[in-house]
Amino acid sequence: MLLAVGCASPPSRFYTLSAASAPAAPPSSRSVSVGPVSVPASVDRPEIVVTDGPNQVRIDEFNRWASPLKSEIARAVAENLVLMLGADRVTQAAQTATADVQYRALIEVQRLDSTPGEAITFEAVWVVRRTAGGQSLTGRTRVREPLRESGYPAVAAAHSRAVARLSEDIAEAVRTLEIAPR
Repeated sequence: MLLAVGCASPPSRFYTLSAASAPAAPPSSRSVSVGPVSVPASVDRPEIVVTDGPNQVRIDEFNRWASPLKSEIARAVAENLVLMLGADRVTQAAQTATADVQYRALIEVQRLDSTPGEAITFEAVWVVRRTAGGQSLTGRTRVREPLRESGYPAVAAAHSRAVARLSEDIAEAVRTLEIAPR
């Protein structure tokens, strides 16, 4: 019995990205589709991948994302855009009929590093395209967020803040395209 207790695995913990707690913009009739979102293959897994040192990562079997990371990012960006744009029709690409939106936001996450007790680094390239007329804006969002606490809840919260910054950049691009001549 003592051997069985000693070999017991710790329980798995699951984390999500949360939407920003920003004041809501006035209601608008904008419609936006978020996605597809791509993430680096090195972090495209259920387990949270953390940096252990130069050229070394650790895959933590017991601390996991609640859903695929690209889905977590798309959902958090969509929730943020609802607030930031006042738009009630913001969906993830997999849920959207192709002709039913005014704007599309495509996101390629190029870097998502997590160093518990230190910082997270998040870099993404994005394109926002107005479906009528085809005008688009491309940008890059870079965030290095120091961690005030150690542990995985702090890592997930810092990534949520980075995704909120990405969402702000995308919202600004939508507003810019809205006033651009067609």
